[in-house]
Amino acid sequence: MTQAATTEKFTDSTRVITVGIDVGGKRKGFHAVALMDGNYASQMVAKDAGEIADWCHNTVCARVVAVDAPCRWSKHGHSRPAERALMQMGISCFSTPRRVQAIGHPSGYFDWMLSGENLYHALAKYYPLCRKLPVLGQRCCFETFPHAITWQLRGGHADARQKRTQRRALLKQAGIDLTELTNIDLIDAALCSLTAFHAATGGQCVSLGELDTGLIIVPSQREESTPIL
Repeated sequence: MTQAATTEKFTDSTRVITVGIDVGGKRKGFHAVALMDGNYASQMVAKDAGEIADWCHNTVCARVVAVDAPCRWSKHGHSRPAERALMQMGISCFSTPRRVQAIGHPSGYFDWMLSGENLYHALAKYYPLCRKLPVLGQRCCFETFPHAITWQLRGGHADARQKRTQRRALLKQAGIDLTELTNIDLIDAALCSLTAFHAATGGQCVSLGELDTGLIIVPSQREESTPIL
Protein backbone atom coordinates (compact mmCIF):
# COMPACT_ATOMS: atom_id res chain seq x y z
CA MET A 1 0.00 0.00 0.00
CA THR A 2 1.25 3.45 -0.89
CA GLN A 3 0.36 6.63 0.95
CA ALA A 4 1.23 10.17 -0.07
CA ALA A 5 0.24 13.43 1.55
CA THR A 6 0.15 15.04 -1.87
CA THR A 7 0.61 14.02 -5.49
CA GLU A 8 1.33 17.58 -6.64
CA LYS A 9 4.59 17.89 -8.56
CA PHE A 10 6.90 20.55 -7.14
CA THR A 11 8.34 22.44 -10.09
CA ASP A 12 9.79 25.64 -8.59
CA SER A 13 13.53 25.21 -9.15
CA THR A 14 14.32 28.06 -6.74
CA ARG A 15 13.16 25.94 -3.80
CA VAL A 16 15.46 23.50 -2.03
CA ILE A 17 13.59 20.22 -1.75
CA THR A 18 15.08 17.31 0.17
CA VAL A 19 13.88 13.83 1.07
CA GLY A 20 14.76 11.59 3.98
CA ILE A 21 14.00 7.87 3.84
CA ASP A 22 13.64 5.41 6.71
CA VAL A 23 14.29 1.88 5.44
CA GLY A 24 12.54 -1.20 6.80
CA GLY A 25 12.28 -4.84 5.82
CA LYS A 26 9.84 -6.36 3.33
CA ARG A 27 6.80 -5.90 5.55
CA LYS A 28 7.42 -2.33 6.68
CA GLY A 29 8.91 -0.97 3.49
CA PHE A 30 10.05 2.62 3.07
CA HIS A 31 8.88 5.81 4.79
CA ALA A 32 9.89 9.03 3.02
CA VAL A 33 9.41 12.67 4.04
CA ALA A 34 10.00 15.66 1.76
CA LEU A 35 10.92 19.10 3.04
CA MET A 36 10.70 22.27 0.97
CA ASP A 37 13.11 24.95 2.17
CA GLY A 38 13.30 23.05 5.45
CA ASN A 39 9.51 22.93 5.95
CA TYR A 40 7.30 19.85 5.84
CA ALA A 41 5.96 19.31 2.32
CA SER A 42 4.89 15.71 1.72
CA GLN A 43 5.37 12.07 2.60
CA MET A 44 5.30 8.68 0.92
CA VAL A 45 5.03 5.13 2.25
CA ALA A 46 5.69 2.25 -0.13
CA LYS A 47 7.21 -1.23 -0.25
CA ASP A 48 8.78 -0.86 -3.68
CA ALA A 49 12.17 0.88 -3.89
CA GLY A 50 11.61 2.01 -7.47
CA GLU A 51 8.34 3.66 -6.52
CA ILE A 52 10.03 5.66 -3.77
CA ALA A 53 12.91 6.68 -6.07
CA ASP A 54 10.47 7.82 -8.76
CA TRP A 55 8.51 9.82 -6.19
CA CYS A 56 11.69 11.55 -5.06
CA HIS A 57 12.62 12.56 -8.60
CA ASN A 58 9.39 12.85 -10.57
CA THR A 59 6.87 14.02 -7.96
CA VAL A 60 8.67 16.11 -5.36
CA CYS A 61 11.73 16.87 -7.51
CA ALA A 62 14.15 16.48 -4.61
CA ARG A 63 17.67 17.80 -4.90
CA VAL A 64 19.28 15.73 -2.13
CA VAL A 65 18.11 12.44 -0.60
CA ALA A 66 19.36 11.08 2.75
CA VAL A 67 18.83 7.40 3.53
CA ASP A 68 18.86 5.60 6.88
CA ALA A 69 20.49 2.37 5.65
CA PRO A 70 24.03 1.25 4.81
CA CYS A 71 25.10 2.31 1.31
CA ARG A 72 27.87 -0.31 1.12
CA TRP A 73 28.58 -3.72 2.63
CA SER A 74 31.43 -4.60 4.96
CA LYS A 75 34.43 -6.07 3.18
CA HIS A 76 35.59 -8.33 5.99
CA GLY A 77 32.47 -8.99 8.05
CA HIS A 78 33.39 -6.43 10.71
CA SER A 79 32.04 -2.92 11.24
CA ARG A 80 32.79 -0.47 8.45
CA PRO A 81 35.20 2.45 9.04
CA ALA A 82 32.25 4.88 9.16
CA GLU A 83 30.62 2.81 11.88
CA ARG A 84 33.85 2.58 13.85
CA ALA A 85 34.18 6.37 13.61
CA LEU A 86 30.69 6.75 15.11
CA MET A 87 31.55 4.33 17.91
CA GLN A 88 34.72 6.29 18.69
CA MET A 89 32.49 9.36 19.08
CA GLY A 90 30.39 7.45 21.63
CA ILE A 91 27.53 6.77 19.21
CA SER A 92 26.11 3.24 19.23
CA CYS A 93 25.30 1.84 15.79
CA PHE A 94 24.76 -1.34 13.80
CA SER A 95 27.73 -3.16 12.29
CA THR A 96 27.09 -3.90 8.62
CA PRO A 97 27.99 -7.46 7.58
CA ARG A 98 29.23 -8.74 4.25
CA ARG A 99 26.44 -9.14 1.72
CA VAL A 100 26.66 -12.93 1.77
CA GLN A 101 26.10 -12.88 5.52
CA ALA A 102 23.00 -10.71 5.13
CA ILE A 103 21.51 -12.94 2.44
CA GLY A 104 22.19 -16.10 4.40
CA HIS A 105 20.95 -14.99 7.80
CA PRO A 106 18.39 -17.59 9.01
CA SER A 107 16.02 -15.09 10.62
CA GLY A 108 16.24 -12.41 7.94
CA TYR A 109 17.72 -10.03 10.49
CA PHE A 110 19.48 -8.00 7.79
CA ASP A 111 16.58 -7.88 5.33
CA TRP A 112 16.24 -4.13 5.92
CA MET A 113 19.83 -3.66 4.75
CA LEU A 114 19.01 -5.63 1.59
CA SER A 115 16.02 -3.32 1.12
CA GLY A 116 18.42 -0.40 1.49
CA GLU A 117 20.64 -1.89 -1.21
CA ASN A 118 17.62 -2.05 -3.55
CA LEU A 119 16.79 1.56 -2.75
CA TYR A 120 20.29 2.86 -3.51
CA HIS A 121 20.19 0.98 -6.83
CA ALA A 122 16.82 2.58 -7.66
CA LEU A 123 18.02 6.05 -6.65
CA ALA A 124 21.26 5.76 -8.67
CA LYS A 125 19.70 6.80 -11.99
CA TYR A 126 18.61 10.11 -10.44
CA TYR A 127 20.87 10.67 -7.44
CA PRO A 128 24.54 9.62 -7.52
CA LEU A 129 25.89 8.46 -4.18
CA CYS A 130 28.00 11.15 -2.52
CA ARG A 131 31.75 10.65 -2.69
CA LYS A 132 32.32 13.60 -0.34
CA LEU A 133 30.22 16.26 1.36
CA PRO A 134 27.63 17.71 -1.07
CA VAL A 135 28.27 21.09 -2.66
CA LEU A 136 25.62 23.71 -3.28
CA GLY A 137 23.35 22.75 -6.15
CA GLN A 138 24.55 19.15 -6.31
CA ARG A 139 21.96 16.42 -6.93
CA CYS A 140 22.93 13.36 -4.88
CA CYS A 141 22.05 10.89 -2.17
CA PHE A 142 23.93 9.82 0.94
CA GLU A 143 23.73 7.55 3.98
CA THR A 144 22.88 9.02 7.36
CA PHE A 145 21.77 7.75 10.77
CA PRO A 146 19.01 9.30 12.96
CA HIS A 147 20.64 8.41 16.30
CA ALA A 148 23.89 10.03 15.17
CA ILE A 149 21.99 13.08 13.88
CA THR A 150 20.28 13.40 17.27
CA TRP A 151 23.61 13.03 19.07
CA GLN A 152 25.22 15.73 16.95
CA LEU A 153 22.36 18.22 17.17
CA ARG A 154 21.99 17.71 20.93
CA GLY A 155 25.67 18.27 21.62
CA GLY A 156 26.48 14.64 22.36
CA HIS A 157 23.41 13.88 24.43
CA ALA A 158 21.12 11.33 22.75
CA ASP A 159 19.23 8.50 24.41
CA ALA A 160 17.73 5.84 22.13
CA ARG A 161 15.16 5.09 24.86
CA GLN A 162 13.83 8.63 24.40
CA LYS A 163 14.24 8.76 20.64
CA ARG A 164 10.65 9.74 19.83
CA THR A 165 10.67 12.64 22.31
CA GLN A 166 14.17 13.87 21.49
CA ARG A 167 13.80 13.63 17.72
CA ARG A 168 10.40 15.31 17.69
CA ALA A 169 11.87 18.12 19.77
CA LEU A 170 14.68 18.64 17.24
CA LEU A 171 12.22 18.77 14.36
CA LYS A 172 10.02 21.22 16.28
CA GLN A 173 13.06 23.36 17.07
CA ALA A 174 13.81 23.45 13.34
CA GLY A 175 10.28 24.75 12.69
CA ILE A 176 8.96 21.58 11.06
CA ASP A 177 5.22 20.88 11.38
CA LEU A 178 4.83 17.57 13.22
CA THR A 179 1.15 17.03 12.46
CA GLU A 180 1.65 14.43 9.71
CA LEU A 181 4.61 12.72 11.40
CA THR A 182 2.50 10.16 13.20
CA ASN A 183 5.04 7.40 13.87
CA ILE A 184 8.74 6.99 14.58
CA ASP A 185 9.48 5.92 10.99
CA LEU A 186 8.18 9.22 9.62
CA ILE A 187 9.94 11.13 12.40
CA ASP A 188 13.23 9.46 11.47
CA ALA A 189 12.61 10.12 7.77
CA ALA A 190 11.99 13.79 8.54
CA LEU A 191 15.20 13.98 10.59
CA CYS A 192 17.13 12.49 7.65
CA SER A 193 15.48 15.01 5.33
CA LEU A 194 16.49 17.83 7.68
CA THR A 195 20.08 16.61 7.46
CA ALA A 196 19.80 16.52 3.66
CA PHE A 197 18.53 20.11 3.72
CA HIS A 198 21.36 21.12 6.01
CA ALA A 199 23.91 19.55 3.63
CA ALA A 200 22.21 20.93 0.51
CA THR A 201 22.31 24.51 1.79
CA GLY A 202 25.90 24.61 2.98
CA GLY A 203 25.34 23.79 6.64
CA GLN A 204 28.27 22.35 8.54
CA CYS A 205 28.36 18.57 8.22
CA VAL A 206 30.90 15.82 8.74
CA SER A 207 31.61 12.85 6.50
CA LEU A 208 32.72 9.66 8.25
CA GLY A 209 34.31 6.59 6.70
CA GLU A 210 35.81 5.99 3.27
CA LEU A 211 34.52 5.40 -0.24
CA ASP A 212 34.96 1.64 -0.58
CA THR A 213 32.65 0.80 2.31
CA GLY A 214 30.59 3.97 2.26
CA LEU A 215 30.37 7.38 3.89
CA ILE A 216 27.95 8.38 6.64
CA ILE A 217 27.09 12.09 6.65
CA VAL A 218 25.70 13.85 9.72
CA PRO A 219 25.55 17.46 10.94
CA SER A 220 28.59 18.76 12.79
CA GLN A 221 28.23 18.54 16.56
CA ARG A 222 26.98 21.65 18.26
CA GLU A 223 25.92 22.82 21.69
CA GLU A 224 22.36 21.90 22.58
CA SER A 225 21.44 25.58 22.97
CA THR A 226 22.73 26.47 19.50
CA PRO A 227 20.05 26.80 16.77
CA ILE A 228 19.95 23.76 14.49
CA LEU A 229 19.99 25.62 11.17
